[in-house]
Amino acid sequence: MDWWNVAWMVVLVAGHTELLVTLVNRTHCFPVSHRLLRHFRHADDVLMPLFPICFVWWQGINGVGLLYGGQWTDLPLRWQIYLGICAVGAVGLVNSTVRWQLRGQPRQLLSQESQVIDIGRSLPQRPVAAGPYRFLTRIPGNEFLQLDVCEKQVQLPGLPAEWDGLTITHFSDLHFVGTVDLPFFKTVMQRAAEWDAQLVVFTGDLLDNPECVAWLPETLGRLRAEWGCHFILGNHDAQRNCAQVRQALTDVGWSDLSGRVLRLEHAEHVLAVGGTETPWMGRNPDFSEVPDSDFRLLLSHTPDNFPWSVAQEVDLVLAGHNHGGQVVLPVIGPVYSPSWYGVRYASGVFWQDPCLMHVTRGVSGLHPLRWRCRPELVKLVLRSQRTA
Repeated sequence: MDWWNVAWMVVLVAGHTELLVTLVNRTHCFPVSHRLLRHFRHADDVLMPLFPICFVWWQGINGVGLLYGGQWTDLPLRWQIYLGICAVGAVGLVNSTVRWQLRGQPRQLLSQESQVIDIGRSLPQRPVAAGPYRFLTRIPGNEFLQLDVCEKQVQLPGLPAEWDGLTITHFSDLHFVGTVDLPFFKTVMQRAAEWDAQLVVFTGDLLDNPECVAWLPETLGRLRAEWGCHFILGNHDAQRNCAQVRQALTDVGWSDLSGRVLRLEHAEHVLAVGGTETPWMGRNPDFSEVPDSDFRLLLSHTPDNFPWSVAQEVDLVLAGHNHGGQVVLPVIGPVYSPSWYGVRYASGVFWQDPCLMHVTRGVSGLHPLRWRCRPELVKLVLRSQRTA
């Protein structure tokens, strides 16, 4: 057995896997139908294990016999070309792993405290119904019912001193599909209501099952805030009857910010809050007529709109969509993240002058699988630089 060749074969298989994951992440950031994306993902799931099997059999054991000392230069040209591409994928995997390990928090994040609530254990009955993907809920170590209740204090240079201590409840990606049952979401919303934040925002992906629209009065309908409750929709909502979803949210007291800017005045200062559902629906809000003195807040379902927000001199962006990856591997970190930037903005706090972005891991998902990446409910406390 040639162990050097075995090691290189493992590296190239890892590169092949990285390439397929990269393709999945990038294709899922475009406005493509879920049906087509599902077929693409199924093909990816087949190709991922098929390549190493064929590689080992055709060129490891047979062919040039790499496992037994065969020479890489003797491989057919088509194999050499693809393995060269896999080598590039392996470099990309190393790069993303190093970036994950060296990730830091921007200095604008002053503090964060969290408490884990095991909702599955706190309720009389485990809140899991006979919905799709129920089999995933039985995977050992699955944290899909463990809510991370988190308070984060962030410092923003554009925040008026009079607004120091402003609180925002931010949550995203509820994905009402029926597998995770209503009592779970009622508990989450009850915890959010206890914060009594001045502003409450939801950044998209509400319904995967239209019948679950009946859950709204007992969940989001129970939230109120001094500065209002505001929402945008996400890519999963784009596949449903959006008009029905918007009307249902409006009926329970929420304000639709898709493609528009709403100006809220408090203590002689103005909050210009806008929302975008691009690239799946609508258009970006127009901040061009917003005075420079106004504090600008953007609700964006995807963090991919971060560069646009920086160009628009938005002060704070609140986003979701990537679910933190849902599964975070040791050392490597998150793998799947439906973003043009891969896992770079999977979750967390990011700064690019003059804009701060918070990406939440979301409350749920179409697939009820969470490993080392619990669902998240966040209270943001904004601090002014002028009062620091």
